[in-house]
Amino acid sequence: MKRLFFLCFLANLLLGDVGRVGANEHELHEENAKKVPTEQVNFKEGGECWLDETCNLINDTLPNIIILLADDLGYGDLSFSGHPTSRTPQLDQLARESRFFTHFYVTSPVCSPSRASLLTGRVQVRSGVYPGVFTADNTLGLPRNETTIATLLKKKGYQTQIVGKWHLGVGAAREYLPIHFGFDQYLGLPYSQDMCPCDQCFPQGQPCYDHLCSYSKVSCPLFRNSRIIEQPAYLPTLTQRLVAQAKAFISDAAASQQPFFLYFSFHHVHHPQFASEEFYGKSERGVFGDALDELDWAVSEVVDQLTTLGLINSTLLWFTSDNGPSLRRHERGGCAGLLRCGKGTTWEGGVRVPAFVHWPPYITPGKTSGLASTLDILPTLASLVHLDTSNLTLDGVDLSPLLRDPLAKSPRKMYAVYPQSPEQSLGPFSVTNDLSDPDNYDPLCPASHPLTPHDPPLLYNLYHDPGERYNLANDSLYLPVLDMLREWREEHMKTMTWMEPRTTTTDPLAQPCCNQPSCQPFPECCDCPVITHPNHINSYHLQDKSTTPLGEAVGSANQRQVGMN
Repeated sequence: MKRLFFLCFLANLLLGDVGRVGANEHELHEENAKKVPTEQVNFKEGGECWLDETCNLINDTLPNIIILLADDLGYGDLSFSGHPTSRTPQLDQLARESRFFTHFYVTSPVCSPSRASLLTGRVQVRSGVYPGVFTADNTLGLPRNETTIATLLKKKGYQTQIVGKWHLGVGAAREYLPIHFGFDQYLGLPYSQDMCPCDQCFPQGQPCYDHLCSYSKVSCPLFRNSRIIEQPAYLPTLTQRLVAQAKAFISDAAASQQPFFLYFSFHHVHHPQFASEEFYGKSERGVFGDALDELDWAVSEVVDQLTTLGLINSTLLWFTSDNGPSLRRHERGGCAGLLRCGKGTTWEGGVRVPAFVHWPPYITPGKTSGLASTLDILPTLASLVHLDTSNLTLDGVDLSPLLRDPLAKSPRKMYAVYPQSPEQSLGPFSVTNDLSDPDNYDPLCPASHPLTPHDPPLLYNLYHDPGERYNLANDSLYLPVLDMLREWREEHMKTMTWMEPRTTTTDPLAQPCCNQPSCQPFPECCDCPVITHPNHINSYHLQDKSTTPLGEAVGSANQRQVGMN
C-alpha cells in the first residue's frame, strides 16, 4: 500500500462524539497491520543495560513503580501543556525530565471502564465494566478473576498499595475492594466524591460548588483496607491524609529493602473540587485551580520522599489521567486544550490524555508521538520486571521501544476506543454524551447532536489536525486508508470477547455503610460518629492496621464502634 502519511489518522466509524480507531504514526501501509514482536525490557544498575535486549535482569535491582493517576484532568490543563493560569511546577518539571507521550489514549471517556483497562491491560468489555460506571449501590465490581498490575507484581515480591479513588466496585460484602485484587493496603474513597452528598469541600465550612451530587445516597466512605474509618469523608484534608499514607508506605518499603508498587489514584480534579486551607482561594483558575494546585503539591511530596530516601533513580513514575475534562461543569470542568470535546465523548478531548514516564537516568527526557494507551502499562511493566503474561489475554503492547527511543516507531499500530455505553453489535464508534451540556460551543459535543451513521466514516489526520476539524474521508487519495481501517475494525470486533455488563445491577442496601445497612433512618444512619476535623490529621493512625474504632483512633469523645470488619 502506498505510503500516505508519516503521521496518525483516526477513523470515526459512526458520529456523535468520538470513538476512534487510530492508525499509528510514521507509515500507513500493509506492514503496519502485522503483529510486532514485543521486546524484553531489562534493568541493570548503572543504566548501561536498561532496555538492552542483550543484558539480563539482575536480582535485587527491581525498580520501584508508582502510577500517578489524575481524575478528569484534560490534555490542556497543565501549565506544561500551555494553560495560561495553571500553576503546576512539580508536574511540569517531571514532564520535562520524562518521556512525554503526545498521543496517549484511554479506552473509555469515563472513570470505571478506563481504570479497569489500566489495571488489567484489557479492553473493559472483556471484564464487563460497562455501561457507564459503578455507582455506590452496585452489587458487582471488577471480576475477581481479573489479573491486575498489583497481582502480577506481588509475584515478584513487590509490596503493593493503593491510595485514593478505586471506582471498580465495592459489593455488599465488600468483596470488590482493592485488597482482593493484589493490593496489600488501601486507603481512600471507593468512588467519585459526587456520588455522595457533597456539602463541604473547603475549610471553615465552605460549601462545594456543585449541585449535581447524589444526595439520596450514603455519605462518602473512607476505607482502610475493607473497613470504613470515616463517613462522611472530610474532603478538605483528604489529600493530606492520602499523601501521608503514601509517604509512610514508601518509607516502610525502603526500610524492608523490598520493591514496591504504589498506585496513587487522585480524586483531583474531579467535581466537586475540594482543597485544604493551604490551597483554597489561591489560584487564578478558581476552585478548579485550587484542586489542581493541591494535586501538584501531592506529587511533589511523593517525589521529595523518593529523593530523601535515595530512591528517585530506582523508581519509575507513570503519570496520566483517566479521561478528559468534564465540560458539563463549564469553567470548573477542566480544559482539553486544542482537542475537541471532553469527558463522556470519544472525540479526542474525551480520550486523549496527558501522560509521561519518569525514571532517571534510564529514560532520557523527550517527547514521543508514538501511539500509546493505558492498556500498554501492564505489559510494559511486566516486561520490565520479566513477568510472564503468556497465560493472559491482553490488549496492550510493550512500549519499551518508545521508552528507549522517543523517535522509535510505536509497537502499537491501531487503537480502538469504546464509548461510555458500548454495544457488541456496534463495537467501537464515536458517540455523543450528556456529560457535555447543550451550552457547549461545539455542536458535536453534547447529546443533542444525533447519533449519525457516516458512509464513508469520518477520517482525520490527528498529526495535522488534532482538533478534528477537517474530514478527509471524501478525498479519493485516502480510500486505501479507509479500507485498511475498516478491515482492522472488523477483525477487532470478531476477536473481541464481551462479558455481560456488571454496572447495571443495584441494591440500595449494598451501599457502604459505617453501621449495619439495615439501620434507620437510611441512608443518614450510615454516618460514623462525628470527629473534630481541624486536628484529626495529626492524630490519624494511618499505619494502624488494627481494628481500632475510628473514635479511639482520633481521640473522639464518642467511643462507639464504627465500621464492620
